Amino acid sequence: MAAHLSYGRVVLNNLREAARKELREFLDKCEGSKAIVWDEYLTGPFGLIAQYSLLKEHEVDKMFTLKEGRIPPAEVKNIIFFVRPRLELMDIIADNIRCEHKHHGPHRDFHILFLPRRSLLCEQRLKEQGLLVHFTHIEEYSLDLIPFDSDLMSMEAESAFRECYLENDQTVLFNVAKGLMTLQALYGTIPQIFGKGECARLVANMILRMKREFAGTQNQILPVFDKLLLLDRNVDLLTPLATQLTYEGLIDEIYEIQNTHVKLPPEKFAPKKQTESGRDLSNEPKKLQLNSAEELYAEIRDKNFNAVGSVLSKKAKFISAAFEERHNAKTVGEIKQFVSQLPHMQAARTSLANHTSIAELIKDITASETFFDKLTVEQEFMSGIDTDKVNSYIEDSIAQKEPLINILRLVCMQSVCNNGLKQKVLDYYKREILQTYGYEHILTLNNLEKAGLLKPQTSTRNNYPTIRKTLRLWMDDVNEQNPNDISYVYSGYAPLSVRLTQLLARPGWRSIEEVLKMLPGPHFEERQQLPSGLHKKRQQGENRVTLVFFLGGVTYAEIAALRFLSQMEEGGTEYIIATTKLINGKSWIKSMMDKLEPSLF
Repeated sequence: MAAHLSYGRVVLNNLREAARKELREFLDKCEGSKAIVWDEYLTGPFGLIAQYSLLKEHEVDKMFTLKEGRIPPAEVKNIIFFVRPRLELMDIIADNIRCEHKHHGPHRDFHILFLPRRSLLCEQRLKEQGLLVHFTHIEEYSLDLIPFDSDLMSMEAESAFRECYLENDQTVLFNVAKGLMTLQALYGTIPQIFGKGECARLVANMILRMKREFAGTQNQILPVFDKLLLLDRNVDLLTPLATQLTYEGLIDEIYEIQNTHVKLPPEKFAPKKQTESGRDLSNEPKKLQLNSAEELYAEIRDKNFNAVGSVLSKKAKFISAAFEERHNAKTVGEIKQFVSQLPHMQAARTSLANHTSIAELIKDITASETFFDKLTVEQEFMSGIDTDKVNSYIEDSIAQKEPLINILRLVCMQSVCNNGLKQKVLDYYKREILQTYGYEHILTLNNLEKAGLLKPQTSTRNNYPTIRKTLRLWMDDVNEQNPNDISYVYSGYAPLSVRLTQLLARPGWRSIEEVLKMLPGPHFEERQQLPSGLHKKRQQGENRVTLVFFLGGVTYAEIAALRFLSQMEEGGTEYIIATTKLINGKSWIKSMMDKLEPSLF
């Protein structure tokens, strides 16, 4: 099931196994049959750690979604609530328990497992309602980093950016530090820590403090990672706003990938006979899992979408030729060999059919005039054209009442590329948005301003052109088919975050000291002492391994760019990616949206 996590320089399956072991230990504490009541948000990320089969082995007979009212009847001895530490969830749990008592059901033991941390506030809420005494076990399950792929981990903290930059709540940064301590316990101390941004500085300080507190208790493990790079999302606000143009990035932009799964319109996946007869066409979305366990997906996911068609066409010819081989199999040995390859060939054919259908769905959108016009405006902003005046495309889009998120993405992009908008331009956009979409969105505009995405220009100097030129963020002659630079992931724009990562490896950040000062937050370097005898002796031609941790979210296009750097022969560095959340422009802006509720008076 998780074989793909065992490939690569860092075996992330070890992290998954450690999480499974902790889960088994907790389940075994609750003796007897069990029902789990799930906080619905956790079921997706949790599925990447343990399937139902593992829970069943430990006497979990039933699973329910946490909602108000009575828990559905179940002949079990234990009820375990798996929840995030949120006060509103405590009120639902309290309601569940009161209903149980009212109906005088069989005596049961109640337990709470908080993910990833226990919360005194939550326990206090239950205590106030006189229900804390009914719980046998109240524990935490420190599931901080979840392996998504052989080079990718995420905490799936859905509001991490909002908490850090809008609410000034640093809980998620503490969870990041704890997650990094778990990684170091499994993969050895990381000798060098680099960082850029306020949150990065805070996380580094917490790691160094925790390291001092645990001094002398660490495992003697040869370090797997050479460097840790902590990057604040607000150092590069531009990248998530741009439309991703890799295959995986576009799937996420259009259909949203959730915990490595995507739901797609069913009509492209119905068998031919079914579509011709027009009968029984399923209305159920087609659900597919997307990760490197699937050979074809691993090959095409990080390519620019314009380069995907030729790969699929070559693959189709190759599979067709492989099936034709059956006519050449004459001897028993040859037939036997062909039959042994058949399951793999059939899986390849299904995979090809699925990705051809997905590519067709995406092509329908990317070939449209609407998509092209929006992309043209984005690329003009990113290359520094007309960023200081009201944009006619944005004006027209507001007049046509395009989805608000699309408008906000473009206006924020213009603001970021111009280091803020002139006051009269900003006021004009705000007025148009509020008059068209409703005054309840005033809170959202306020949030975007607070996050630095939509702001008035405070100084006459716009630093973005200097940053763009010095870091080569815009490349005119981009090769989408056979790329030689990371800018292929946005067909011209090189993600600032990934360019910083690339320059850290070679020639080092000293060469860009001036530009680093123009970007928000401090930049720093720390060293962690390694126990004697654990200094890594590098083999001839062996690459360094750098863990890049994005605080506030990362896009699939940035991940593709980092994988591209890992594969560059002269690069000398392999990258493992970790983040608080996998995001795209839509989900990121959505996390900052607030609506004024109509007054009750």
